[in-house]
Amino acid sequence: MTDYQAKPPLGIDDAGASEEGASVYELIRDDIISGRLKANARLVVADLAARHRSSSNPVREALQLLRGQGFVTFVPNRGARVRAIDQDFVRDIYEIGVALEPRFTRWFVQMATPADIAGLERLQQAMEANDFADPVLHSDLDTEFHTLMYERHYNRLATEIWWKNREVLRAVTRSYNFTLARRAQLMREHRRLIELIKQGDADGAAALMEQHVEGAGQHVLQQLRASTAAWAS
Repeated sequence: MTDYQAKPPLGIDDAGASEEGASVYELIRDDIISGRLKANARLVVADLAARHRSSSNPVREALQLLRGQGFVTFVPNRGARVRAIDQDFVRDIYEIGVALEPRFTRWFVQMATPADIAGLERLQQAMEANDFADPVLHSDLDTEFHTLMYERHYNRLATEIWWKNREVLRAVTRSYNFTLARRAQLMREHRRLIELIKQGDADGAAALMEQHVEGAGQHVLQQLRASTAAWAS
């Protein structure tokens, strides 16, 4: 096990919030990611303040931050609600990852140090030791794996967009199980990616990352479609 908890690279998205507002934001975000707060659930400031032993202002700050990340929507005369994440929304999110992550990866290969590679290998070993037994731990380790590659990228705006979208997808994927075939594919791709980084093959690593992100997005969409069909039947 690890005490790692995924945090935004460079402390993004809580800039300008009070310390208590940033803390409440993390609590509510974790409630959404874990499924404790369901899609379309109404977010009442007084209820959230009582739940997290806070006052109203930090909760309002937190909801604004969550709105910026895409977790929360504000509807006139209806207040704040947990965003319903449909197929079109998931498609749009992962396609942004397909566009960004290969570019980040190409840059990382050119900058990676032996310590960076050792860090990726350590995280990969931890993921394989966990073997998806604890899906939350897997998600955290996988996020740390990618964050290690991207967090020093010079384009801070792009890395913020990546983080925001990844957190939304994390919220979705925690509702589903990985198939055995998908689990094996993820681990193969990670191991191959590390080898390409060691070889300094920026183009090969970028191409593999595009395949990796595309595959992850398609897997989520398949699960979402199956879930929607099950509800409709």
